[in-house]
Formats: sequence, structure tokens, C-alpha cells
Amino acid sequence: MTWIRDPGLSLRMFMTMFLLAIVYLAFLAVLAAFNIDITFIALFAGSFLFIQYFYSDKIVLWSSGARVVDESDAPELYGMVRRLTMEASLPMPRVAIIDTPVPNAFATGRNAKNAVVAVTTGLLRTLNKEELEAVIAHELSHIKNRDVAVMTIASFISTIAFFIMRWAMFAGMFGGNRREGASAGIILFAVSALVWLISFILIRALSRYREFAADAGSAFLTRNPKALISALAKISGKMEYVPPEYKKEVEGLNAFFIIPALSGETLLSLFSTHPPIEKRIERLQRLSREFGIY
Repeated sequence: MTWIRDPGLSLRMFMTMFLLAIVYLAFLAVLAAFNIDITFIALFAGSFLFIQYFYSDKIVLWSSGARVVDESDAPELYGMVRRLTMEASLPMPRVAIIDTPVPNAFATGRNAKNAVVAVTTGLLRTLNKEELEAVIAHELSHIKNRDVAVMTIASFISTIAFFIMRWAMFAGMFGGNRREGASAGIILFAVSALVWLISFILIRALSRYREFAADAGSAFLTRNPKALISALAKISGKMEYVPPEYKKEVEGLNAFFIIPALSGETLLSLFSTHPPIEKRIERLQRLSREFGIY
């Protein structure tokens, strides 16, 4: 099956990655100018991301308290995931359920063969069959688009900049006399902080674009974008009535969720991992017309 393509969205994602590459190359050039050997930091950051990448499914399942189920435990849910994975030409992922009133879902795993799709009991109680199917199709689209790998690669130099920023506060580690070392430390701290901030904003923008792409994938898989529009509206509306303590329990999963479960004030859109619901719905309505999916 030919996977959905959105040239405009693809161009924006490419430009974001291109800008990230420029920022990262400039940062590496500054490090070279300071004769900074980042071998240890790169190995440390690489190990951190390696664990995050290769064990993301296990870490997320453990931290969320998700229970992996089979067909006998949840036949309707399992059958829905299996049918959609066949439609998307994906291997069957593990299916998990999280016992929380927060209506949400996520997918994770380093690749399609090691993926897991999880839904909450709150979601199962909130959505009808078509809406649940649309949400699962959204999560499977994240797997199809290799989003875990893309975001991990995009974050590598940013993670290095973060660690250098932290360590640069100790100017003595850069050698030379105390004053020179402190000056170098301040400059390197400022450069690292700037690189981290810019890359943070760009990576968040990339994350929002990936959400748009997963929404489009759901519309393509189900041929029913109205179901996802309805699901997003229901989840967003129900989220307002979920007690804050339940949202706090799952806030660590917000980057994975189809809609973040925020217990306090919402963040500025520039720093959000997800686009505003209104823009997602508007885009789904436009995609319905552009791709002839009704």
C-alpha cells in the first residue's frame, strides 16, 4: 500500500531538520575552536540515548504501569489493532492497557518489530468504536513513520549541548589558569545554552509536525477523518474534568500521548510537543478535501 504523503508537511519537517543540522555544525565548529575533546561527553550522551532508544518500550510500559494484553484479554481491542496493522503493512505490535481515568493512548518502540500500542481505560470508556479505531490508527502511524528513531537522532547533539552546558559551569575543567579557564567556561556555557535552547525549540516544532503526520496517517488508514476529529474533541473535552492528581501520575508520558495531560497551566505553543487541537482539526478537515477521504 502506498503510504500517505503531504508535500507541504514533509517540506517543513525537512527544513526543521536542516536548521537543526546548521545549528549542530556551528556548535561543533565552536567546540573545535576551543579544542574541546567531547569524546567522553558524546559517549555519555550516546549511552543515555541508546538506553532510551532501545529500551523505550520497556521503560514506558514500566513507568506507566501498563499491562500487556493478548487477544483473550481484550478481543475487540486486539482485533482492531491487528486489522489496522495489516492495513498499514506493519507487524503486529504488543497491545497494552493502562488503568487510569485519563483518556489517552500512545505508541513507542525503537522500530516496528519492537513496538507497543497502549490505551487507557479512560479512553476505552470515552470513545466509540470508530473513534477508538482512529486513535489507534494515529498511534500506528507514529510507528509507520519511525518517529521514535527520528526524534532520537534529532536529539543527539542537543543532548551533548545540554551536558556541556551543565559541565561548563565548572570552568577549571578546561585547563589553563583559573581566570582563563573561567572565561572559557562562561563562553562555552553561553554557546551550549544557546544551542540547546534553539535545538529544543526546533525539536518541539518537529514533534508537532510528526503529530500532524500521524493525524494524516490515521485519516488515510481509516478513510474516516471525521472519527479522529470527534475523538480529539472528546478527549480534549473529557481531559478538563479529570482530577489533576490523575494527570500528574501520567504527565511523564505527555510526549507520547495523542493529547498531553497537563495538570497545570498549558505551555506556550512554541514549547509544546503537540499542535493545538483546533489546528489539528482544521488540518484534518482540509486533508479530507485534499485527499478525497470523507
